[in-house]
Amino acid sequence: MEFSEQEISDVKNFIISLNSKANSAVIVEGKRDADALKGLGFSGKVLEFHKFGGLVKFVDSAVQYKHLIVLLDSDRKGKYLTSRIMEQLERRTRVDLSFKKRLVSITKGKIRFIEQLTCYKQVSVE
Repeated sequence: MEFSEQEISDVKNFIISLNSKANSAVIVEGKRDADALKGLGFSGKVLEFHKFGGLVKFVDSAVQYKHLIVLLDSDRKGKYLTSRIMEQLERRTRVDLSFKKRLVSITKGKIRFIEQLTCYKQVSVE
């Protein structure tokens, strides 16, 4: 994949802005998604949805955070999980989809799965 200098810079700024959110957690689907964020320098709390063994257990644990940032994949399963999580959490805590929308905008839709962010790590090292 080819990336412009602006796109690489925007992804770095995206991670910086994620790191600046206090009392928050980022929701991803699984370990590879979490590893991709950490690999780009994300230092905050990551909640891996699939570690919780179901929506109810996830929601019960996630409500302890004042601010939840949803970064699930853009495939059918990710969109379904996003809607279910939103239904369950929207009245109990602040759920933020703006980062997901911003990531789609930055990558111009090239990144459909959060784990694909590792491509930017390889480029930024060079």
